[in-house]
Order: sequence, then structure tokens, then C-alpha cells
Amino acid sequence: MRILTRVLQAKGLLAASLAFALAGAGCTMAPDYYPRKGDAKPHAGVARAKTLPIHGIDVSRWQGEIDWNSVREAGTRFAFVKATEGGDHLDPAFNRNWTGAKAAGVPVGAYHFVYWCRSAQEQAKWFVQHIPTDPDSLPPVLDVEWNGSSQTCPKKIPRDIALEKIRVMLTELERHTGKKPIIYTDITFHEEVLRGELNDYPFWIRSVAAEPHERYSSRPYALWQWTTTGRVPGIKGDVDRNAFHGTERQWVAFLDRSRRQDDQPGAPAPDLPSPGLTPPAAVAEVEATASVRSYLPF
Repeated sequence: MRILTRVLQAKGLLAASLAFALAGAGCTMAPDYYPRKGDAKPHAGVARAKTLPIHGIDVSRWQGEIDWNSVREAGTRFAFVKATEGGDHLDPAFNRNWTGAKAAGVPVGAYHFVYWCRSAQEQAKWFVQHIPTDPDSLPPVLDVEWNGSSQTCPKKIPRDIALEKIRVMLTELERHTGKKPIIYTDITFHEEVLRGELNDYPFWIRSVAAEPHERYSSRPYALWQWTTTGRVPGIKGDVDRNAFHGTERQWVAFLDRSRRQDDQPGAPAPDLPSPGLTPPAAVAEVEATASVRSYLPF
């Protein structure tokens, strides 16, 4: 997530310069905020993502000032905001994004970008030090991917060491928040490290050019990051768009379970009725999709 957003930010600066030049020449530019959700570079391989009923975003400092009320009104049902990286970096927009999303009524969670040259204990401590202990928040996310463009830590570490670091951090995050963490990853890291591992955790996977089952084989997943060039009212420029891999009913149960884990860690999520925010045809289409089976490990 971090690498792509920096590239997109650089493109955004170039676009801003072009906009200034055109304005001086009397040209009319598009508005800062997009009037409806979309994708700047749609890919046919992920078209099915749009049929899923629950959509959200993930953001960091690179999205700038966000109008969270517009984001919510556009139908955004959840947001994950970058909190920390490694053992000494706090995203400067984290507190603003967290409070803004909550104030607008958008369910929000925090994510930590793993830095492979720091110990798991240091990183877990840094993350939990900066995220609120909020019973209504979404589960915390551990973002695990190789960071080959890093100037300070571009290396790949051995698989067994990477898995041990991940397990230590997941355990500490669950202890601190009372919620089972979500694992975010891309195809390269999944194939080299995660395949066949950590199956009792929810996965959030990146697949922007094909459906997840074409890239991740039999990996169950809860969330699908289907584009990094999304457009959402209230956000200037591109933003990652994501879909929950399930129905309205499953989403409500997922939220309820997240809120209740602190007090009742072993209680099953209730079979709640749909809140009616998705057309019945869309729900039926998702429920008829074979890949929806057992997408969560609980």
C-alpha cells in the first residue's frame, strides 16, 4: 500500500502543476472532488468486485485532507487508515483520519506496515501505543509485503523468520485490542511466505488485475483490494478501494462479532437480518457465488 501511494502522490504533484498551467491559459479543470465513485483505470479482470455489496477504502497521509462526510454519503461502508510503520514512524494523518471517519459514522480500523529490519516486539509495541482501544473499531490490520524500494531495509528475510515475526505481532495485537487481527498481503508475499499458513486469521488480499481465486488459489479471504486507482467523493486523487467478500448479512455479523470479542471471545456471531442497504438482486448474486463459501476462519 505504501509504495504505490508514494508513486501516485508524485503523479498527483505533476497533475497539479499541469492544472495550474491550464488554468492560466483559461482552460476549465475538473472539480477537486469526484461527484461519484469510480476507477481512474478500470480493469476488466476485477469487474465482479463492483457486484459485491459492501465497499470501503484504505487511506494514509497521501490522500491529504479528506471530507469524511462526503466519503460516507458516497456509500463507503468501512475505512482502514494507516497508523504506523516499523518501530518509529507514525503516519501524520492517522489521528485526523481516525477521528474524521468516526465522526462521520464510517466504521474504521488501523493498519501497521511491517518493516522487516525491526524486531516484532518493537513494532507491536509501537503500533499499540498509537491506536485507540476502541470496542467499536474494526480489527487491527498487519500489512505484510516485501519493501524492495526501501532505502533502509529492502531485503527479504527467510520465510521462517518472517512467519515468526508475524505471529508475534498478531498475538500482541489481539491481546491489546481483544480482536483477531486481519492480515493484508499481496501475491508475491503470499506465495513466498504465507501460502498454507495462518489459516485461522482473516485475510485481506490485493488483486487488481484478476479475481482473487485466479491469483491466490484456495486462500479464503474476507476483504479484496481490487483497485489502487479508485475515485471516491471527498478524496482528491486516487484511493485504494476494497470490497468485503460476503453479503449484507455476513457484514453485519462480522461487525457485531468485532464489537463483542472483548466481552465474549467465544460467542458465535448472530444471524442478523440485512439492514436493507443493498438491492436484493445484488445480495442474491453474491450469495450464489461459490467462492463466498467459508471466506472467514470463524
